[in-house]
Amino acid sequence: MEENVWTPDQVTAETTNVSRLMSKAGCSDINQLREWSVANIPEFWDLVVDDLDIRFSKPYSVTLDQSDGIEWARWFEDGQINLASACVDRWRDDPERADTTALIAEAEDGSVVELTFAQLAEEVDRLTAALRADGFKPGDSVAVFMPMVAEAVISAYAIAKAGGLYLPIFSGFASGAIASRLQDADVTTVLTASGSWRKGKPIHLLPALDEALESCPSVRRVVVLPREGIETPSLNEGQGMSWADFLELGDETDGRTAHPTGAEDPWMLAYTSGTTGKPKGAVHVHGGFTVKIASEAAYALDVRPGDRFQWITDMGWIMGPLTMVGSHALGAAMVMLEGSPDFPTPARVWETAERHSVAILGISPTLIRALKVKGDEWVRGSDLSALRCLGSTGEPWNPEPYRWLSDTVGNGRLPIINISGGTEVGACFLAPYPVEPLKACSLGGSCLGMDVDVFDPEGNPLRGHVGELVCKSPWPGMTRGVWGDKTRYLESYWSTYPGIWRHGDWAMIDEDGQWFLYGRSDEAINVAGKRLGPAEVESVLVADPAVAEAATVGVPHETKGEAVWCFWVPVDPDGDDVSERLKDAVAAELGRPFAPSRVVRVPALPKTRSAKILRRRRPG
Repeated sequence: MEENVWTPDQVTAETTNVSRLMSKAGCSDINQLREWSVANIPEFWDLVVDDLDIRFSKPYSVTLDQSDGIEWARWFEDGQINLASACVDRWRDDPERADTTALIAEAEDGSVVELTFAQLAEEVDRLTAALRADGFKPGDSVAVFMPMVAEAVISAYAIAKAGGLYLPIFSGFASGAIASRLQDADVTTVLTASGSWRKGKPIHLLPALDEALESCPSVRRVVVLPREGIETPSLNEGQGMSWADFLELGDETDGRTAHPTGAEDPWMLAYTSGTTGKPKGAVHVHGGFTVKIASEAAYALDVRPGDRFQWITDMGWIMGPLTMVGSHALGAAMVMLEGSPDFPTPARVWETAERHSVAILGISPTLIRALKVKGDEWVRGSDLSALRCLGSTGEPWNPEPYRWLSDTVGNGRLPIINISGGTEVGACFLAPYPVEPLKACSLGGSCLGMDVDVFDPEGNPLRGHVGELVCKSPWPGMTRGVWGDKTRYLESYWSTYPGIWRHGDWAMIDEDGQWFLYGRSDEAINVAGKRLGPAEVESVLVADPAVAEAATVGVPHETKGEAVWCFWVPVDPDGDDVSERLKDAVAAELGRPFAPSRVVRVPALPKTRSAKILRRRRPG
């Protein structure tokens, strides 16, 4: 039996948010609370709303409605809540919180923008008013293609406040990936920046966006935030505007009132790659996303009012919005870090945590693997005494870097809250809580209110063996479908086991009830915590006239978790080897982070009896 790497002391455990919730639910320990929360799902989520004081502008009448089936469950029926009001406006109107820090955005050169809740609310109002003055209508889709700057957060809230559909796009995407998302959502407005900085070099965003816009006729407005030291090209007349000029369109008072969004009104389209070529737009709503994210941040990560909460991520991935809402729904400050986390030195993450008194720091296994090899001295030069908890997500751990994070960074005193969910989940299926002992690499157990299990191929529960991660009941943060594709949603998540969500992860529950993950079961590739569908890469490969067919797989990588390897069969067996050309094509279409590590010419590809390409076999 593996020993625990962290055990909470009684005093620490009793001061946590989840300990307070246990007391209110009448439960003596976390496992009893898990059991109660699943046996009493509507009552549990009512308790969360009450405990965290999540404010609906119009109270809901029914917590959970499954009359259309579990796949289309509705939450907080008849209630009205606007995510921007719940996360920002309520604190502007709170005399104890209005002048406390809400947002800290640090650029790679060390410059910092810091906003209080009152200042953040004012900036959100200005952008909301400008959107309305520019002809924006509730329900319109607005894409945000920005680096980790304060305006990325302001944009997300302004879109919510105006009743629009927020579409975050990863700042490292190339034109093809940008265009596919803009087209799918019929985006009318794009909020962007001239560029970003990474490892001391400017990264230009507009060339990729301009190329994407050539095939996106729905976009009528592009608003560009100029960045110091990065040239802003001339904007298309009639379409492009600078950030400052755009804000001048509106009167701030016209942005103060939030659109009366219902709890089930869509707020965000979060795109995730699958095993088909077209990315999936997971639909998240005002009520369910706010409640679920707030609960994860409060109870698993123990975020409290006044805390500083930072995750090393990008606003284009689900962890960006999770950190934003998880901070602000609870009255805490979000800390953003632009640029490379190991530049100008490998100490940057730790120095930032010290500089901003970060209490909760989220970091990926990939980054820890990369920082570990740089040496312990980069950590030990920083004062991390403000840290109360370390967060992790995105990919499975291996023991050595996990223990390094626990021992060298956490000094044995901090829990590693290793959470797992997904873009479609709107938070987490699995998480440890800071009131229970933890084994290395463990995900603890099921999240509160989440009826998760591990199934064999016949749908029977498994223990001690690897199987499919499933969820047997609905939850508030569950995607309300795939945007514009009901059939794809049902086939992706509900077709393997009727009435059961199959997530596509290999999981195992050990003899002590602790959970572990072993990668994707649906063939998606996880590059440094970013999911990439094989078909997205393969569609680029087979577009080359020299390629007859192709396959893409993920292989273990020391720092990235998984690297992309491509195999292609030539049309002409005697033709030239175009592997380097194919590698460059993938990078140009999908972005440099997704460039294949290897591209190999092969005479044939392995296939199943039904002629499907065999990419990987079942683990263990």
